[in-house]
Parts: sequence; C-alpha cells; structure tokens
Amino acid sequence: MATPDQKSPNVLLQNLCCRILGKSEADAAQQFQYAVRVIGSNFAPTVERDEFLVAEKIKKERKIKPNLFLFIFFSKGILKNKWSILYLLLSLSEDPRKQSNKVSSYATLFAQALPRDAHSTPYYYARPQSLPLNYQDRSAQSAQSSCSMGSSGISSIGLYALNGPTPTPQSLLPGQSYQAPGVENCLRQQLGSRLAWTLTANQPSLQSATSKGFSNAVSRGVPRSRREGDTSGSVEVTEANLVRDVLYVFQGIDGKNIKMCNSENCYKVEGKVSLSKSLRDTTSRLAELGWLHNKIRKYTDQRSLDRAFGLVGQSFCAALHQELKEYYRLLSVLHSQLQLEDDQGVNLGLESSLTLRRLLVWTYDPKIRLKTLAALVDHCQGRKGGELASAVHAYTKTGDPYMRSLVQHILGLVSHPVLNFLYRWIYDGELEDTYHEFFVASDPTVKTDRLWHDKYTLRKSMIPSFITMEQSKKVLLIGKSINFLHQVCHDQTPSTKMIAVAKSAESSKDAADLFTDLENAFQEKIDAAYFETSKYLLDVLNKKYNLLEHMQAMRRYLLLGQGDFIRHLMDLLKPELARPATTLYQHNLTGILETAVRATNAQFDNPEILKRLDVRLLEVSPGDTGWDVFSLDYHVDGPIATVFTRECMSHYLRVFNFLWRAKRMEYILTDIWKGHMCNAKLLKSIPELSGVLHQCHVLASEMVHFIHQMQYYITFEVLECSWDELWNKVQQAQDLDHIIAAHEVFLDTIIARCLLDSDSRVLLNQLRAVFDQIIELQNAQDAMYRAALEELQLRLQFEERKKQRELEGKWGVTASEDEEESRRMKEFQDSIPKMCSQLRILTHFYQGIVQQFLVLLTTSSDESLRFLSFRLDFNEHYKAREPRLRVSLGTRGRRSSHM
Repeated sequence: MATPDQKSPNVLLQNLCCRILGKSEADAAQQFQYAVRVIGSNFAPTVERDEFLVAEKIKKERKIKPNLFLFIFFSKGILKNKWSILYLLLSLSEDPRKQSNKVSSYATLFAQALPRDAHSTPYYYARPQSLPLNYQDRSAQSAQSSCSMGSSGISSIGLYALNGPTPTPQSLLPGQSYQAPGVENCLRQQLGSRLAWTLTANQPSLQSATSKGFSNAVSRGVPRSRREGDTSGSVEVTEANLVRDVLYVFQGIDGKNIKMCNSENCYKVEGKVSLSKSLRDTTSRLAELGWLHNKIRKYTDQRSLDRAFGLVGQSFCAALHQELKEYYRLLSVLHSQLQLEDDQGVNLGLESSLTLRRLLVWTYDPKIRLKTLAALVDHCQGRKGGELASAVHAYTKTGDPYMRSLVQHILGLVSHPVLNFLYRWIYDGELEDTYHEFFVASDPTVKTDRLWHDKYTLRKSMIPSFITMEQSKKVLLIGKSINFLHQVCHDQTPSTKMIAVAKSAESSKDAADLFTDLENAFQEKIDAAYFETSKYLLDVLNKKYNLLEHMQAMRRYLLLGQGDFIRHLMDLLKPELARPATTLYQHNLTGILETAVRATNAQFDNPEILKRLDVRLLEVSPGDTGWDVFSLDYHVDGPIATVFTRECMSHYLRVFNFLWRAKRMEYILTDIWKGHMCNAKLLKSIPELSGVLHQCHVLASEMVHFIHQMQYYITFEVLECSWDELWNKVQQAQDLDHIIAAHEVFLDTIIARCLLDSDSRVLLNQLRAVFDQIIELQNAQDAMYRAALEELQLRLQFEERKKQRELEGKWGVTASEDEEESRRMKEFQDSIPKMCSQLRILTHFYQGIVQQFLVLLTTSSDESLRFLSFRLDFNEHYKAREPRLRVSLGTRGRRSSHM
C-alpha cells in the first residue's frame, strides 16, 4: 500500500472530496470529476476575491468541519492561496443536482457587463462588492437544508456558469424527469406547493402543475392552454411570458400581453389575460420603467433634432442619452440571461432565474434613476441655456446622496457650454452665442460711442442659479472692458498679469468640479480677471486719455471754478452780451474767449484741454440779449465720451447757465456798488437826491447780502463738497462703472441742490424772480444816475456861464435865464418822488419774493436749504414781517419730514 507521500494528486483530490462530503467514492464521483475539471481549466472566477465573504458563506452552509475551516482561514504562511481553496470548497459543497443557473449574481454580471470608464456615470449603484455571493433563505431550516431555494428576491444563483463548466443534466423526456439517488425528498421540498410530483421508485410520472404562473417541465415558456370547463374567455399566461413581455416594455415596446393604454397613459396587462392580483400589480410596477423610458426618450428624440435648442440643451440631451445607454446595458444583461436560459433548455423544471420579483429588486435603483431623469425632463420643458442649467441645479438640493450625485453629474455636462461661454468672454471678450443661451447679451445695432452703456446687457433669465448676481455683473464688466479696450481705446495688448490669469484658466477643472467650489475656485477666477482687466482699463484712460484732467477741466470752466478766467471773460464779454442775441456772431465770441485764456492762468493748462474749450449760443427767443444765450462748451469724444455722455454734458450746460446767471447777478451788484461809491460825492450838490440814494443803497445792500449767501451756498456747500466726494470716489474706483456712477451721482447732487430738478421748480422760479429784480434795480439806478448826472452837468454849466459873465463885467444871469433855470430845476425835483415811488415798488416786490422764497426753503426736505433760509434772514428782518417764518428750525425739520 502506498504511503500518503506516494499518492498521486488525483487520489488525494478524490480522498479530499470524499472526506468533505462524507460519501463513498462512487457517490462522490461526480463532484470529483467536476473538481478535476475546475483545477485543470483556465477559467478564472469573475467574482470579487474576498476571503471574508467566502468564509461567511461556508459558515452558513456548515458543510466543512470547523477544525479544517479554521486551519485554512487563519493559517499564516502555510497556505498561499487561501481564497482559491475556500472558493473550491464552497463550490464542492454545493449539490450538483440543484439548478445550475447561469449567472452568479446580478451584481457580478452587471459589473462585468458595465466596465467603467472616465466618462461613465458615477456609481450606477450596482454595489458589486456589497452583495453576498449567494443569497439563501435566512430561516434556520433553510440554512441547514442543502436544497432549499433563496426567497429574498435575488435568488440563490449558482456559481458554476461563470467559474467553470456546468454539469449538463440528462435530457428531459416527455413524461420523465431526471432523478438521482437521494434526490426525491430534496425535489419535494424544493418545489413544495408549486408543483405536484408523483414519484415512483424507477420512473416517476410528471403531472400538470396546479400553481398559477408556472409551466410544466417540458413546455416552459409556452402559455398554458385554457382550462377545461372555463367559458370566461380569459387566457392564462406563465410568469416566464410575463418576464419576456416586461423586458420588451422596459424598452418601450408593447409585449403580447402588456400594451400601452393611451387613454390612461400607462402600460397595462390586457383584460383577457387571467392573472392573480399580486402578479398584475407586480407587472404594473415593472412596466413603469417603460413609461419612464418613453418619456425620457421622447424628450431626447425631439430636442436632439432641434438646433435652436442650443449647446446647453444638446449637452442635456447627451447626458440623458448617456443615462439611457447605461439603462440599455442593464437590459442587455437581462436579455442575454433570458436567451442563455432558452438556449440551454430546462433544468429539472425549476423556476427561471428571471422572475418578476427578482426584476423588481434588480430594477429598483435604475427605476429611481429614471424617475429622477423624468422629473428633470418635466422641469426642463421649454427651457434652454442658463435657464436650463438653473432647472437642473435646483434638483441638486436634496438630501438623497444617490440622487444628488446623479444630478450633479448631469449638471457638470450641462454647465460645460456655459463655462466655455464664460471663459471666452472674460479672457478674450468673445461672445459667440448663436442661440442666445449665455447670460450676457450683445446688441449689434449699437454704435461704438455707446458700447459701454448699451451694447452689452445681462439676460437675467439666463443667469444660472449657481452664479450670483454679483458674479454675473463682474462677468459682464470683464468682457465689456476687454471689448472697450479693443474697439474704443484701440488697445490690443493686455497686461502681463492678465495673460498669466488667462493661461491659468486653460488648465482649469471641468465644470462639475469647478461648480462644486463656487465660493472659492470659481470666485477667485472671476475676481482675478475682474481686478486685472479693470485696473488695466483705468490705467489706459488716465495715462493715455487724461480722464482725470478732463474731469478737473469741467470743474474749472463749466462749473466756474477758474475764478480769474471767469471774471476777465465776463469783463470782455459785457459789451457784446449787452446787445440783442440776434446780433451776436460766434467767431467774435470765440476770439474773446481766446483772449481771456491768454490773459489769465488758464493759459498754463494742457493744450489738449484748451482746444476742447469753445463758445456755444443757445436757442434765441424774442427779446433775448447776449447774456441769455451765451454758454461755454467742452467738446468730448473717444473713450472719455463714455464718462461725459451727451446726457452728462446737457447737465453741465444747465448748471453752467444757472451759475453764469448767478455770477452775472454778482457782477451787476458790483457795478451798482461801484456806482454808489463813485457818485456819492458828485451828487452831494443835489441834496434833494439824498433820500433816493439812501433808499437805493439800502435795497442794493439787501440784494448783495442775498446774492453773497446764495453764492456761498452754491460754491462751497454744493460744488466744493460734491466735488470732494466725487474726487475721493474716483481715486478709489476699481472699475470704469464706479467712476461713471460716482460722476452721475455728482451731477445729480448739484442739479438737485442748485434747484434745477423737477422737485425744486417753484424755488427756482422764485430765485429767478429775485434775479429779475436785481436787473430792474440796475436799470432803475442807471436811469436815476443818468438823470441826476445830466441835471448836475446842467447846473454846473449854468454856474460856469454865470461866473464867466461876472468876470467880463456883465450881469451873471438875466431874468429870463434865471426863470428858465428855476423851471428846469423844478421839473427835476418833481421827478424825484417818481424815482422814490419806483424804488419803493421795486423794494416791495423784491421783499415779497424773498419772503416767499424763504418760506419755501423752510419747508424743503434738504437740511442745507433750511439752514440757507436762516443765513438769508440772519437779523430776522423778514421773520418780523412774515408769521410763517417764526417757526423754529427744529420744528421745520420735523414738519418737513412728515410731509
């Protein structure tokens, strides 16, 4: 007898099989042959090499002695291929007379059929590593029984098909079934209440099954014929046929017994088919996948051919196609399993591995996936571009990680065109949005001079919900700045830092990764491009086009900030502007302007600024003088016209006319005061004029005080304070929009505080009435002085003639001459009361207008205007006359706040 060391491997393997099974060599012959084929084959198992899972399975089977199991599993350094040995032992422990299914598990086969790649959907939820190798009934009885079937939804599918040759059972003859020794009790327990087997010692007869949904062992898959005596007209179908129909319905194709019901918009089992309620409900639940598939497929088929749907929409359709492709892979696995079972025939009459209950379990995750896609399709109807991306993004706000991962994957694909649009816009200024999907819109009809203001706008409906409004405005500003540099400033060379920022964006993450970090990575890219582009644009405007110098020139000339120039210009223009407006010529006024520039400090300004300074004549109305139509002008063009637009220049002209008129009042009152000073001593010889002169001097003093206070308010509280705020904002501005906004605020402030806005129309009319009274006083005083000086001249001539005659020894004056002189003086003295009356009327009108003006100031909402009323009536002269002015400033403020 040979020693163990001398035994051949076949003998050792045979002894091992007998030892494990506890059977004789004859009874274990079939397992021994299978073990030899497995060891000698080149097949490799496709299941996951997980020793722990195999060990757990072996412990459940309890077919291996504990000592041998512990030795194999916990040996260290003795056995090298523990997993292979455990797997072999597990396979040997299976009963070969059990059904030899073709698929080890759905998860394993699905893992084979769906190789992952870089572009596939993240984790299709197949869970290949989490499913056990073989599900069994968890009851204690089925755990101990070697022939019990799994009833957990995923059946106990054997491991033979994928891991080695499957033992081919004997062909099944009509009226016969394969029987091995010792299998009778196993078959009875296995089929149970579903099949009624009549077993005899040698040739058991097979009777028809009584359970619905199962065919006999010979005609599996063929619909059962109508029962005897059944006159209802219903047809019974097998579960196998229902499975086949369901697989067709999964693809949107009507089966023999399951068809689309258009009236109810769902798949239904035909009414003539006789099914139990459980099978009908299960079939309806499974058919929902076909309805979901049709819904998604219809959307993609319609939109894929629609070119106007845009790139974002096509990306969405591509994402849906990708998901459907994954779904079709699942169906191909199921179809191949069904075909494989049909090709290999019937195994012992056992039920198919594809049952309705198993399909429910296997399609649970795909159904959730299709439901999510169908909901997206419904929500995205009629949307495109950024609006479509927002609709997809709305479904990422869910607590279900599986659903969120799916939608985020689709969002990454859908957002990719938006990201391409965005990068080309912020780094190159290019906007190729054929189907109007991007949230930046361009108007090709806008000319270059309005590029910054009107050419590019935001489509608010197309702003994706994952991009904030602040980010959108920055994106708009970046691309607009690039186009402004190229088209208006004619600058094609961006800064070095901007080139570096653009290069860093070329190697950016894809859309899915970038949009998950919107607050950091995405925001940093936008901020970097915004900072560099805006800084470069401001540098070009300030250094190449002298934007800040032009702004200062506006302040000096149009807002009368250059005092010496304005005063000298007014002196030179006085003779011309006193003439009727129709007699003025612009070239004469332009010559006077150049003379004023050369005679004052304005000559030291930049020649680029001086050549833009010009004279402008406003529209002439009947009775206008040169003072009413004269205005300075400042020509702007090129990039600086973006800041100083036509609307801004019209505001400057309005403010200039107001300031020019106020300056003229100051100029007139200065002439009145000079007239008083010069003529005071001359007219002492006419004592009857003293009252008139005093009255005229008092009224002029009131007017001087009023105009000085108004000039102080306009110059310091309005212009200087507003200009200081503007200059500070301009120095701190980060982009051109900030400069434009600050400049517009400056103009709006001075328009409002100079009483030129619509809310201050009544105040402005009162102020213009005050200005008219000043002009009336000038005219009245000039007329009085002319009459008085003429009278003084006549009196001096009379006295001169009288002295001359006395020197000649004649009478100084004759009686007729004396009478004529007395009559003339009497006429002059009679005109003095008329002068006094005219001055009193002028004073009355003036004081009434000023009182009304002060009342309006006290009710103004602007605090500075209320304090102006206090300064205008500092000695309470008007307050004593007008009761409405006797309210305190605090009470006025409270009253105005409630108005």
